[in-house]
Amino acid sequence: MKNIETEDLETYTLREAVATYGQEVIPLWKNAVYTKPYQLESRRYIGCKAKLTDWIFDLIKQETQDVHTFCDIFAGTGTISNRAINLYEKVIINDFLHSNNILYKAFFSAGEWNREKILNLLDAFNDIDVDSIKDNYFSVNYGGKYFDMASAKLIGHIRNVIEDIKPILTNKEYCILIASLIYSMDRIANTLGHFEAYIKKEIKPRKFIMRLVDAKSFNDVTIHQEDANILAKNIHTDIVYMDPPYNSRQYSRFYHVYEVLVKWDKPELKGDARKPAEENMSDYCRVKALNAFTDLVAHVDARYIVVSYNNTYKSKSSSSENKIKLEQIEEVLNKCGTTKVFTHKHQAFNAGKTEFEDHKEYLFITKVDNEKRNSSFTSILCR
Repeated sequence: MKNIETEDLETYTLREAVATYGQEVIPLWKNAVYTKPYQLESRRYIGCKAKLTDWIFDLIKQETQDVHTFCDIFAGTGTISNRAINLYEKVIINDFLHSNNILYKAFFSAGEWNREKILNLLDAFNDIDVDSIKDNYFSVNYGGKYFDMASAKLIGHIRNVIEDIKPILTNKEYCILIASLIYSMDRIANTLGHFEAYIKKEIKPRKFIMRLVDAKSFNDVTIHQEDANILAKNIHTDIVYMDPPYNSRQYSRFYHVYEVLVKWDKPELKGDARKPAEENMSDYCRVKALNAFTDLVAHVDARYIVVSYNNTYKSKSSSSENKIKLEQIEEVLNKCGTTKVFTHKHQAFNAGKTEFEDHKEYLFITKVDNEKRNSSFTSILCR
């Protein structure tokens, strides 16, 4: 093993942590692999608005005035929040998935963290000899399915180490390590972009490399992990941006591997897809979707409501068929103010074989009239 200088790199904590696993610390963080950290939009995620962000915010700027606070109430990848942070004084970010919440904390939350310490940890992880470690919960369940066996064993081992060294990490550092693990996993996952199923072919082994995410800290960002309809009753914001799921595909089931990885309570997994028991199932993916949306619009305290919507309800796949129709969205929004509708031709991320004809993205911008809204939704508000 190479000898290196470690003065001022705070590697004593690393040595204590990694020594348990028979590894020696070898900082290599000046290597090219770390020169380009993962950007927020770098992972595959259904419904990501990365390619629509400019269009969305150009319209918001055009149609709104005197805006200081912005709430991304179904934040998903966090792409919209990421742009809003640079435009508004205060941003509220919410999503009820455990994996999304920890990613927001890594990329956005205020908190102390030592970059060199994190990079040294990543180097230690990247130098692990996979043949020297044992099978673990992750490799037993996901090896040979979502990941090649060696990568799965390494991912599970690294996750165990991160949990073991949690006492010597700040909360920000812990979130950054988990986020870096998720983004690095996404690059080699044997999937079409989600974990509803894995590709039924022999997996070509790929070297798993941990790379840092582009972590930053902001003081005026508030991060929640709540049901959007509950949170809406407890916040005030100038703009609330809504991009709920519209079809039957539950995000907690599509990204169950990341949910298990973040919680790390090692639940029993079932079926060929190796899924845990159901959790965080959204009414927006069920027949209750319209009722849930109506309740949300009725209760949210905002001057402007901005809603993203796409016309996948015309798709040829029943699982992609929207639970709320375009006309229903507009009808609900018109009950609480003046609504404008904008369209943009857009090819959405499609992880399967569903064919979308004449696919468009819609953006609704409603200037809220509280008197009109209170009158329209009296029965809901009285409940």
